Amino acid sequence: MAFAPSTEKPHLPNLIPSIDRYILRLTIWPMLGVFALAASLLMLDKMLRLFDFVAVEGGPVGVVFKMLGALIPEYASLAIPLGLLLGVLLAFRKLATSSELDTMRAVGLSYNRLLRMPYLITLVLVAVNVALVFYIQPVSRYYYEQMEYELRSGALGASIKVGEFTTLADRMALRIEESEDDGRRLIGIFARVANSKGQVLSISAREGAFLATRDNPDTIILRLTEGTIIQDTGGATPRVLSFSRHDLPIDLPAIEKFRARGDATREYILPELLRIGWSDKSAPDARDASVASFNFRLVEIVMMFLMPLLAVALAIPPKRSTSALGVFVSIVMVVAYHKVNQYGEDVAAIGRLDPMLAFWVPFVLFAGLILWMYYRVAYVPGGQAIGALEMAFAKLSKRITKVFARRNPRGFRPVAEAAPAE
Repeated sequence: MAFAPSTEKPHLPNLIPSIDRYILRLTIWPMLGVFALAASLLMLDKMLRLFDFVAVEGGPVGVVFKMLGALIPEYASLAIPLGLLLGVLLAFRKLATSSELDTMRAVGLSYNRLLRMPYLITLVLVAVNVALVFYIQPVSRYYYEQMEYELRSGALGASIKVGEFTTLADRMALRIEESEDDGRRLIGIFARVANSKGQVLSISAREGAFLATRDNPDTIILRLTEGTIIQDTGGATPRVLSFSRHDLPIDLPAIEKFRARGDATREYILPELLRIGWSDKSAPDARDASVASFNFRLVEIVMMFLMPLLAVALAIPPKRSTSALGVFVSIVMVVAYHKVNQYGEDVAAIGRLDPMLAFWVPFVLFAGLILWMYYRVAYVPGGQAIGALEMAFAKLSKRITKVFARRNPRGFRPVAEAAPAE
């Protein structure tokens, strides 16, 4: 009896080896946690500064969250590589400390085979980071700068501050004691107005409100209620008038439009960088800045392909040790390399250093260090990437322990409970 071959497709879980699914589960959750933690810490520090800035400028609180939203792509471009590094590192560290890694190595699984799933994750994150760095981040940076400019110029309603004198159109000084109902009700108003003839009006009112005009958008009406007008005509005795309601026209100051996107080099998207950086018609300063910005973004993305190798090299502690020194070293290395690239961008943007020297020489040195560290762990029996640092850290820990032991030779003992009274 002949059997026809089955045409039923295998299920997706059967196509993925269980070891890959296990490593994926160990990697993805720490990676997402580190990404969220790093982005939150960066945004929290910026949020406190923005609240102070908005409070000083007298702007609405809601603009703080809009500005923070514009900063998310910039912080994500740094948090993604850090999350990838620590996610893979913590996953392999757990395998190493629980002796599961030794079992996998004993059955013939090499480090290259175990890194298959981390590199699939890396490809996805690289694609996300390319979209962020070359397209989304420049536009969001411009949006952030635009909101900051509007906040400083008063276009967001922050030109008049409560409790301070504000000069409008160089001929009026206005002070408001209190503001209620989101600025719709003003209490304790004082205004000093000078006209073209040199006459000065000093106006005080109990309440007031701003009203818009339909015919002239550059002028608003300050409607005052229950106040006094003192007119200085230059004579010996000023004129004093009382009113129950008085409309005071106010000419709004002209607000200059914000610059076009791209005046700052980091606001160019990828096609614009290529067009300016490799065009003979571009100015030398603009060309240097564009080439520097392009190489800075590119080298940050290429470095992501080495993050899994660095993570594995620093994840394996010495035998019979649970040292977490590799986690600390990995963070220091990534942050230091990012700062070196930032300095290289600043120097290359002003033409003082060639971009190939500013970015790719540090990249080659850093990549060579990572490949050597990975080779020590993966191909040298008993090799350690930071063995010398681990030994020094172990000796330092022992000395610190001895110092505390000398200060308290009897150790910490719990206080005995008092016996109950009979």
